[in-house]
Amino acid sequence: MKIAVVGAGAIGCYFGGRLARAGADVAFLARGANLTALRERGLQVRSVRGDFEQSVAASDDHAAIGASDIVLFCVKSFDTDAAAASLPVLLHRETGVLSLQNGVDNEEKLARAIGKERVLAGAAYIFASLVEPGVIEDRGGPGSIVFGELDGARSERAERLLDWFGRADISAEIDPGIRATLWDKLAFICAQAGMTAAARLPIGAIRENAASWAMFRRIVGEVVALAEAEGVRLPADTVERHANFAQTLEADGTSSLYHDLVHGRRLELDALHGFVVRRAQRHGLPVPACEAVNALLSPWADQNARNA
Repeated sequence: MKIAVVGAGAIGCYFGGRLARAGADVAFLARGANLTALRERGLQVRSVRGDFEQSVAASDDHAAIGASDIVLFCVKSFDTDAAAASLPVLLHRETGVLSLQNGVDNEEKLARAIGKERVLAGAAYIFASLVEPGVIEDRGGPGSIVFGELDGARSERAERLLDWFGRADISAEIDPGIRATLWDKLAFICAQAGMTAAARLPIGAIRENAASWAMFRRIVGEVVALAEAEGVRLPADTVERHANFAQTLEADGTSSLYHDLVHGRRLELDALHGFVVRRAQRHGLPVPACEAVNALLSPWADQNARNA
């Protein structure tokens, strides 16, 4: 299987690196210092699951990579439209483009750019970050992927990719209800990322403070209510389930939103809390906790975007 990774950040490099290590034909679309590092030193992964280094193919030219069987689409949500416009040269008739991004509307943007029939949706469950060019730090989480076709079908390309995930020792499953899974993940990310970034403290400090922990749970509940208004019913235990999972995380764990905030990088706030606030307004649905996080972080999002 020929796989192109668009967005050679933490998620793309971690999963793409494991696939390359397993023998898949993987090429990374990268730029700048990250591209130079991947070409000159290869990919380095520091992982709670075991460190590894992998020589990889990397380019800043879509045409040099060419048509691929699967595209792992891992760009930050604010780059979705621009990156999607450059995808056609990577596609052949049966190519599947698997989004492993934060948020629930990236697939809609991809479908408008390349056709709904090409798009697969996925959720990656891992706490990873790009700590320096060519170096990924995997701090934990399940390290798994749940993915599926938008129409719920169990396609041949999805089955082939599932087989390769297995060869790469990546826990994965095909989910016929992937839309609900994306909303379920959004509920957790908005709470965990939003609270760690807004407080500028790790999850342990959030858990230990009664007010911040109550707000964590409130955020999950607001996203669950919005999902239902959007026609997606999440399990009744979603708030408890996400709170219980957050209790298992290392006390010093943060989030990619926190990491981008403190390092002066562009924030995915608009695809998370900004999205929730906008969609809730359509339904006349109150989401005060998400509004508070969005208001607190919006000036930082503006400043970091200007300085990027």
